[in-house]
Amino acid sequence: MDWMRVVMSRCAALIGRRRRDEELDEELRAHLELAAEENVRRGMGMEEARTAALRAFGGVTQTKEAYRAERGWPLMGQVGRDLRFGFRQSRRSPGFAMTAILTLALGLGANTAIFSLIEALLLRPLPVPHPEELALVFASRVNNLHSGFSMPLFQALEKRHDIFEHSAAFDARPMQVRGSSGNLEVPGGMVSGEFFQVLETPPLLGRYLTPMDDREGGGAGGFGAVISESFWRAWFHSAPDVVGSKLMIADTPFTVVGVMPKSFVWAEPTERADIYVPTWAEPVIDAPYSNLANGYRTVWLRVIARRNPGVSLGQANAALRAVSNPVLEAAIPDANWIADARRDHFQFTAEPGAGGLSLLRWNFERPLIVIFSMCGAMLLLACLNLASLLMARATARGRELATRLALGASRRRLIQQLMAESLLIALLGTAAGLAAAPVVSRSLAALLAGTNRYAMMDTSLDLRVFLFVAGMAVAATVMIGLIPAIRATGSNLSDQIKNGSHTMPARERFRLLPGVLLGLEVALALILAVGAGLLTASLARLYGTGLGFDPKGLVNIHFDMGKQSLDDDALARWYRAFGDALRHLRGVSSVTFEGQTPLTGSTWSDDGVHSPFSNGNQTVYENLIAPDYFRTLRIPILAGRDFQWEDNSTTEAKIVLSQSAARKLFPGQNAVGQKVTGHHGKSYRVIAVVGDIHYTSIREAAAVAAYLPISQAVWHKASYTAVVRLDGPAVPLAVAARSLVGRMAPGVPAPVMTTMSNVLDASIRSDRMMAMLSVFFAVCALLVTAIGLYGTLAYTTARRTSEIGIRMALGAQRAQVVGMVVRENVWIAYGGSLAGLAVAWLASRTLASFLYGTSVHDPWVLVESVVVLILVASVASLLPALRAAWIDPMRALRTE
Repeated sequence: MDWMRVVMSRCAALIGRRRRDEELDEELRAHLELAAEENVRRGMGMEEARTAALRAFGGVTQTKEAYRAERGWPLMGQVGRDLRFGFRQSRRSPGFAMTAILTLALGLGANTAIFSLIEALLLRPLPVPHPEELALVFASRVNNLHSGFSMPLFQALEKRHDIFEHSAAFDARPMQVRGSSGNLEVPGGMVSGEFFQVLETPPLLGRYLTPMDDREGGGAGGFGAVISESFWRAWFHSAPDVVGSKLMIADTPFTVVGVMPKSFVWAEPTERADIYVPTWAEPVIDAPYSNLANGYRTVWLRVIARRNPGVSLGQANAALRAVSNPVLEAAIPDANWIADARRDHFQFTAEPGAGGLSLLRWNFERPLIVIFSMCGAMLLLACLNLASLLMARATARGRELATRLALGASRRRLIQQLMAESLLIALLGTAAGLAAAPVVSRSLAALLAGTNRYAMMDTSLDLRVFLFVAGMAVAATVMIGLIPAIRATGSNLSDQIKNGSHTMPARERFRLLPGVLLGLEVALALILAVGAGLLTASLARLYGTGLGFDPKGLVNIHFDMGKQSLDDDALARWYRAFGDALRHLRGVSSVTFEGQTPLTGSTWSDDGVHSPFSNGNQTVYENLIAPDYFRTLRIPILAGRDFQWEDNSTTEAKIVLSQSAARKLFPGQNAVGQKVTGHHGKSYRVIAVVGDIHYTSIREAAAVAAYLPISQAVWHKASYTAVVRLDGPAVPLAVAARSLVGRMAPGVPAPVMTTMSNVLDASIRSDRMMAMLSVFFAVCALLVTAIGLYGTLAYTTARRTSEIGIRMALGAQRAQVVGMVVRENVWIAYGGSLAGLAVAWLASRTLASFLYGTSVHDPWVLVESVVVLILVASVASLLPALRAAWIDPMRALRTE
């Protein structure tokens, strides 16, 4: 146990170090006085006796250092002293220190923010016991590898306990909950009986749902519900007796059976859920519609399962493939459906489920990885920049370092000191980056969420993020400090001491390493600039694509009318009355209604539409609309007339076709006045042909679309979206619309309002995020490169003061001096641009799938990027060159 006593003693020595030093000084002083007195008694004089005592004792300072080394941790003391020295050096050069810290903060802060987003979206497991045992199960086909389940299909698979210990189905669904101010929409989830057993998280209060709750009609007391802790605190004011309370969901009483803790994250980690109800309550929640009633024809469930102990994911997949056909035959009574499924190579597949299921993850995994690569390039560029600046700074400190070496300091000790200065810069830069990272990551999370009100992404800095940051800080310290430290301490001592700080040997000006580092900076900056140019050009072309309608000034107001009493013609009259009321509001120029909002991803199609002239059945996207729809969205009516409210259930069924639909259904014919037939056999009279619009996505071609009037719709208690064109701000409309709904339909939840511009932005949010961040990185890269070129040239120019003074004294003109100085950086910029252009030409192929209407080798983008970089390098080089040109020759010659 001697080693433990040594460790404890050394640790104790770190406390009260000043007192121990004073005791050591007192002890050494007493020892020397006793030795001197002994020498006096031997007949020496006082001064001679003291000198002899010191000579016999040896070096006092060396003795103190040896004692300190034995009693404590000498390396920690050295690092502490080096850091304090580095801090004093930074105070002497505050401009350099701030530039270095901010440069590193940009690189590390951006990397931390993006990594925290990646960690939250791609890497973080669900906070449940043994998340590695979870698996996501899909009913895969050739054309859909991640298909969900119908209820009969899930029930048939659920019985196979030889594969999974527990399996559960779930579906995110907003729910109408009756509060003190009427019905409110609350995010929730429908879960099967074993859902909470799969996730193995105990409730905070009460119990969770079980298979006995998930059956037709619910348990003995009806349907039960589990609520979140936040919902419990907000709605029930943290009442301890909440279990057993009634909650009115969709006008039906549910009994609260449990409360899940705040730490619980359900199977969709990026979707918030406050209420969990059994899947058999779906007809109540979705009334007047029912996925359960549609049986195997409706796919609406996702499945998560916990594997049996000792069963690997590969074994589970093998077992799932073996039971795919038996389960299919047990669940589906339709032989034709089974034959179609087998033709599409139907089979069950399992994928790792530790992170749950997230649509945001599927949509943004690749863009985030590309952005993270750009972040890495940005951090590397920042480190190269600081290495160049530190190298130039260390060269300027050459005489100081050489003098220390001459006085006995070891090269290892000087390298350690210079590395400590780099560590100080890295620590301060990391701290600044960490301070800004949470704000940036939250902003990016909001950008990814788009118009989804219930999106939830925890981008807090957890242990994994801190380990990443620590690793980046260490790597940055080594990258920015090691090469300059080795190079600064490897020069010839006599040359360094003889040469002044304003004199640079000729051979030093032509060293290769500084130029290579600056060239790499330029190349990296060009690569980032080219990437930003390509993504920005793609985004501009997306926004410049003709949508077929004008989104500016459009506001969408969505209603949920499923739980109120009106229906059919009475509901159509309510929509007409509500539209008339909206038209009288200030700033409203026109109002209409629609069933599907373009560019939201929500579509309704009919693959059996045909006419006497069409080549068989055609797939047509359909939308239910009200009169004035085309005028409000500014879609041109090419032929015929718009719908009218008089086109109701008592008149002939009517339809409006888009130009593309008219061409497919009536090639070479005038479609107006003719009839088309849907897959259900119902005939419609074509009353107009209108312009094409981008319906599903901007990236996709204009849709083959058809429009039906809501006044003739057969949908039961249909919920439509009011589309309002405004001439003024949208905020007053939101307040007025809520007030109107409260008066005209008191039982309907407050409508949700979004602008069409926000819908457009959300539909291309991945492109917007990549373009915005790439431009930010490119601007930072150009700024950092300019700082590096300027700083390095400024240092080297300052060291050439004597040389420039001699040149000017011998007749050199100022323009010649400017050209001489600028040429050094211009050649570096040209060389770096050529290397960067070659790499960018190859690397830009990785962006091909993200670009729209833009070639990865767009010559304008490449040329503009090179021109901008050369201009930045020229401006950064011009300032030190002008300063050098105005050197006074006589003062320069007297400098040393």
